[in-house]
Amino acid sequence: MKHVSSSLVETVDVNAPVAVSWALWSDVTRWPAFLSHVRRVDPLDGRRFAWQLELPGAEKGFVAELTEVIPEDRIAWHTVEGVQHAGVVTFHRLSDTTSRVTLQIEYDPKGFIEHLGALTNLDSALANYDLGEFQKLAETTAAS
Repeated sequence: MKHVSSSLVETVDVNAPVAVSWALWSDVTRWPAFLSHVRRVDPLDGRRFAWQLELPGAEKGFVAELTEVIPEDRIAWHTVEGVQHAGVVTFHRLSDTTSRVTLQIEYDPKGFIEHLGALTNLDSALANYDLGEFQKLAETTAAS
């Protein structure tokens, strides 16, 4: 049986230097401040983090492991237990004061639905990987 995966890609241009965008993403404990469905992230060790998600009608957790961290360039991770997915966020310098952040999530829809219980939760989970909040936070940080 063929393994089907889907991907979600979101890009946002931010009026903040790459260094600011990177600083916010590189500290995973700050992710709940701009990823609306992430309730908390607890470091387990240097590379692994326990996530608690808050979704309509479901509260789920998973453990993700960082697979690649290149300062001011990219952060990649994949889950080692719980809702299975892998993600990468990349940082692109547009100018001294602006940057582009791209988030890509690869997931197995069947695995997501099994864990989250319903397609509606899948949609809301993915929609809530929203870079709009991140953009606001980065621009506020850069301006201060």
